[in-house]
Amino acid sequence: MEDIARMTADPATPNDQSPGATTGTTVAPAPPTPKLLPPFRVILHNDDVNTVEHVAQTILLLTPLKKDEAIQRTLEAHQSGAALLLVTHQERAELYAEQFASRELTVTIEPED
Repeated sequence: MEDIARMTADPATPNDQSPGATTGTTVAPAPPTPKLLPPFRVILHNDDVNTVEHVAQTILLLTPLKKDEAIQRTLEAHQSGAALLLVTHQERAELYAEQFASRELTVTIEPED
C-alpha cells in the first residue's frame, strides 16, 4: 500500500523515471515520398484483319475508356495507322499489350518522353 501512496503522492514524477528526468518527445522522421513510376504509352495499331466493332469492343472491355473514346481511338488507328490509347506505368502497359494480343489486336508500348 505504501508503494501506491508514493506513486500517487507526486504526480509530477512518473513512476518509471527518477525525479528531474525529462520526458522529451521525439519526432518520428517523415516517411519517404513515393517515387512515381515512369509513364508508358499504350498504342493501338491498325490491321486489315479485325473489324472496327471488334476493336472498339475490345477497348471497352480492357480499358477504362468510355464508348465514345473507344470509337474515336479505333477510328483514329484505322485512318492514321495508330492511336494512343492511354498512358500508364510500364507493368500495366505490358499487361495491356498482352491482353490485346490475346484478342488478336496489335498494341505496342513505349516510354513517354
